[in-house]
Amino acid sequence: MSRTRRRTVAAGVAATVATVSLASCANVEPPAGSASGNGEIVITYNSPSEWGNYGEVLRAFTEETGVEAPNDPKNSGQALAALQAEQGSPVADVAYTGIAFAEQLVGAGVLRSHVPEGSEDVPEELRDPDGAWTTVHTGTIAFIVNEDHLDGAPVPTSWDDLLDPAYEDKVGYLDPTQAAVGYSAATAVNLALGGSLDDWGPGLDYLGALRDNGASTSAQTATAKVAQGEIPILVDTDFNGYKLRDEGANVSVVIPEEGSLQIPYIVGLVDGAPHEENGRRLLDFYFSQQGQDLFAAGYMRPVTGEMPAELADRVLPPEDYERAATIDYIEQGARQQEFIDLYLDEVGF
Repeated sequence: MSRTRRRTVAAGVAATVATVSLASCANVEPPAGSASGNGEIVITYNSPSEWGNYGEVLRAFTEETGVEAPNDPKNSGQALAALQAEQGSPVADVAYTGIAFAEQLVGAGVLRSHVPEGSEDVPEELRDPDGAWTTVHTGTIAFIVNEDHLDGAPVPTSWDDLLDPAYEDKVGYLDPTQAAVGYSAATAVNLALGGSLDDWGPGLDYLGALRDNGASTSAQTATAKVAQGEIPILVDTDFNGYKLRDEGANVSVVIPEEGSLQIPYIVGLVDGAPHEENGRRLLDFYFSQQGQDLFAAGYMRPVTGEMPAELADRVLPPEDYERAATIDYIEQGARQQEFIDLYLDEVGF
């Protein structure tokens, strides 16, 4: 199979729907400490409570507005597939995904235009020109390392380190055929090792070697498995690692020496949303000062401005983040199905 084969965004959408399970379509978590009781609700797909600070973001929205806002455990691919399956009778009001899925969401026609209040300063390249989606925060691909479960091995500092037999069966990452952060991790290592969006060879070779060293993949957020030591080293977002550390886990966050990738995360209003006005209110809340501060409290970097000063000394220094590249994210999304086909053919678990 040629590594230069191209796929259109539309083909990527169709294949995602064909391969992603819809078992969790209605699997939303009731909000803890619900304050509403007035029957009002807003459903946002792909908002796990343990992902960054999403649990607190939605709880604060409910406290502020009286509108119930349950968390939902889907990943980006599952959210896209559910939105497409439900187009005739939408369930969700708001969608949240990695930016690699942005054009797939637009191509599938599952979003409608809404420019949230407060999002005017978001850079043009990080929002849809027609208002279908807007970047709400960013993260960076990093290693989250539970130092209590390395069996004497040092904390890894590079992609190359993870291939050492000392880390056999100790590394995990999210399934890159479903989860935006998994695809971003694959993109990050591919770029760091000399590949490009036109050439997935270095990344695929690496992921094959990582598989041979006992790496595992998960469909859903796996940070709980890091805290438990089930996955001592997880390739994930930096903010999830910082959150685990603050919760008492003995973890380090590492941006690999060879390089990494910044990841924008986007939000949009679902076309035909059953609670459209509440969806608009939630999106506006995300971009309010309160909403951006709540995302930042989970170390999710604000899309405009800097990390708040009181958190700056609790994250890695700026020079570490200089190793995290930015790319043409729309092109990354367009190449996703090409990558998935190659990954399943050459690496697939």
